[in-house]
Amino acid sequence: MNTDLLLRVPLFSGLPASELERLAATLRVLDMTPGAVLFQEQEAGNELFVVIAGHVEVVKGMNTPEERILQTIGPGEYLGEMSLLTFQGQRSAGARAKDRCQLWVMTRLDFEGLLQRQPRMAYNMGKVLSGRLANSDTAAFRDLVEKNRQLQKAYDELKAAQAQIIEKERLERDLQLAAGIQVSILPHTLPQVPGFEFGARMDPARVVGGDFYDVFPLDDDRIGVLIGDVAGKGVPAAIYMARTHALITAEALRGGAPGAVLRHVNQYLTRLEQTDLFVTVIYGILNYRTGELIYARAGHEIPLKVSAHGQVTELPYNPGMPIGVVPDFDLDEQSVTLVSGDTLLLFTDGMCDCRNLQGEDFGRERLGKVLGDLAGAKAQAACDALVTTLLTYRGGAEQDDDVTLVAIHAAG
Repeated sequence: MNTDLLLRVPLFSGLPASELERLAATLRVLDMTPGAVLFQEQEAGNELFVVIAGHVEVVKGMNTPEERILQTIGPGEYLGEMSLLTFQGQRSAGARAKDRCQLWVMTRLDFEGLLQRQPRMAYNMGKVLSGRLANSDTAAFRDLVEKNRQLQKAYDELKAAQAQIIEKERLERDLQLAAGIQVSILPHTLPQVPGFEFGARMDPARVVGGDFYDVFPLDDDRIGVLIGDVAGKGVPAAIYMARTHALITAEALRGGAPGAVLRHVNQYLTRLEQTDLFVTVIYGILNYRTGELIYARAGHEIPLKVSAHGQVTELPYNPGMPIGVVPDFDLDEQSVTLVSGDTLLLFTDGMCDCRNLQGEDFGRERLGKVLGDLAGAKAQAACDALVTTLLTYRGGAEQDDDVTLVAIHAAG
């Protein structure tokens, strides 16, 4: 062994040439491949190792999820001395080769003999151990600072998540309250008049929606029938829906033909300069003595009528515009007389636009066929059956839009 190599090891600095020559003759050389384990944590140790070439990692919790590299020992440095200095001789950490390494091996017997011959070497070892302790303290402090930083980050994230949960719960309560208010706007019961039955169903796509309907007495002979759909979803559409519903019913109760009622409401809405929302609507007045329904249609879906024999027809129509867009607009004003066994269905576009898992619309043609099969059914039963059919057709697909139905059945 070359004594020049030993001179470059701080542990052996100051040793006389004769001692270096003795070490060169007695120390064993160990070759290690990358990843090879030099010793394990807590095992008994009787050897000190001096790195000649390569690097050795000192590791706590080797091969466990908590593994941590304490330091990397390079050429001229040594490790394993703690097992020679402690009473039980246990390794305080494990060690493994980081790359191809070459080490000198000093046994306990070699070490104790060297200390007896060269007591000054204990001073060299003390300096090295003191430096390692300082480095260990610095590393421990850095680890503590980093762990505190991670804990603070986790705490801040937890606070933010808790705030989001609280806000989400508040919004959900507000939505439930809004849904309750929306339901309270709609009729709880439908009028009962001689010769006619009324039915209705509403299935919003969200907690609150933009569809609305109403059936309300006007006088001893007439019933107001209303259905509408705000272009939009969620809370903004629900607020606009409540405003529009209130305006229409207030105007309707003041009297006037359906067309006049919708024109007055349109003037109110366009005066608000609400350009991003508008409403399609049908408002009609049914004279249940004569069976005549006069109505005005503002851009809404065209009603379908089914006879007692199952014949489905689309009511005549002219072009018309939604309300809330421009002050001057075209309305489709029509009338139809319902005879015994007829059912008239008013519906929002969510009925026909509903898609199944394959992305196919339910469509007016399919709606007409289902409605024909419901000929003669009571008004509410027809609405319930249509919603059930639509739910089956969706087959678990997401509901894109609100669905609202109003049925008028001439019972005779």
